[in-house]
Formats: sequence, structure tokens, C-alpha cells
Amino acid sequence: MDGEKEEKSSIKYNLTLYLHDLFYILAAFLVVFLLLFRVVIVSGPSMLDTLHDGDFLFLVGNLLYREPKQGDVVVASKDSFEDGKPIIKRVIATEGQTVDIDFEKGVVYVDGVALSEPYTRTATTLWEGTEFPLTVEEGMIFVLGDNRNVSKDSRDPEIGLIDRREVLGKAVFCFFPGREKGELGFDFRRIGGIS
Repeated sequence: MDGEKEEKSSIKYNLTLYLHDLFYILAAFLVVFLLLFRVVIVSGPSMLDTLHDGDFLFLVGNLLYREPKQGDVVVASKDSFEDGKPIIKRVIATEGQTVDIDFEKGVVYVDGVALSEPYTRTATTLWEGTEFPLTVEEGMIFVLGDNRNVSKDSRDPEIGLIDRREVLGKAVFCFFPGREKGELGFDFRRIGGIS
């Protein structure tokens, strides 16, 4: 009888230890995840066809992501635009680079070289008020949406160049797809890395 009680007591004790350890492991994982990563939801059509309205994305937070590079898809919050509402755009140029846009041909140039932009939905034919050519200032980035003619981005003086400190992180993975207006279902083939 005493052996049975000891065995039951030992099982309860071990189970309590396992649950205790599991709780702390999960808490540590959650804290690390929240500090290093974020979850964001795309709002609007400015990044079509790369991202759709309603896409759920993992974002590498700015604790790990400090140096935006040309081609990265980033989320930024700029006070001068809609009271700091986050925007998601593609980095076209970084500090010291010169951006020029031929709005008649819809071509973007960085340092005199035409960009190959297979990710764009529409050509860059909409001028929004920023004068070009434009050299990106130190500590700043120039961003554009992939759906150029419906995107409010660095072409608009209200947004303009974005300070790297205003970048919340880099979008790296779509883990649940949104959908365009008129689509009936979700395209789960779109789940994956963002390029």
C-alpha cells in the first residue's frame, strides 16, 4: 500500500514539474517571439500582386532588422501620414542612392540603372508631387508599393523619404492569405516567404 501511494505521489510530483517547466518554456518563447517578431495584417491593394488585402504576415522586428536593403518589403509608421498608421511598401533605394522615374515609360531608375521589377502590377506612371531625380538622404529609405498606380508611397510628399528608425520591420512570411475583392475563396498556395 505504501509503495502504491509513493508511486502515485511521485507521478503527481513529476507531472507538476513537467507542467511547471512547460509553462516557463512557453512563457520564454512568447516573450522572445513578441520582442523579435510581429504579426501584421495587410490593409489595401497597394502591394498587389505580392500581397493581398487581409494577408497575415510575420514581420522580423526592428530589434533584429536594422539595415533595410533594396527589394525588402517593410512596414513603417510615419507620423506625417495618417497619424502614424503603418504602411507596407518595397524598399527601392537606400541612403546615398539616386532615384529617378520616367513617368511616360513607367520605368524606375536607381543610380541611372533601370530596375527590373517583375513584382509590380502596374507601371510607375503616376506622379504624386515629389521632384525627381531624388538622392536619398543619410538614414533614410525610398519606398514604393508594387501596385504603383494605387499606392501612396515616397512619391507623395506627405510620405516622402522614410527614416530607418520609422521602420517597424521586414515582412518575411505570409502565414494566412487574404483575398482580392470578388474572390470567393482563399488561395492557400500563396502561403510562404515574401520576395
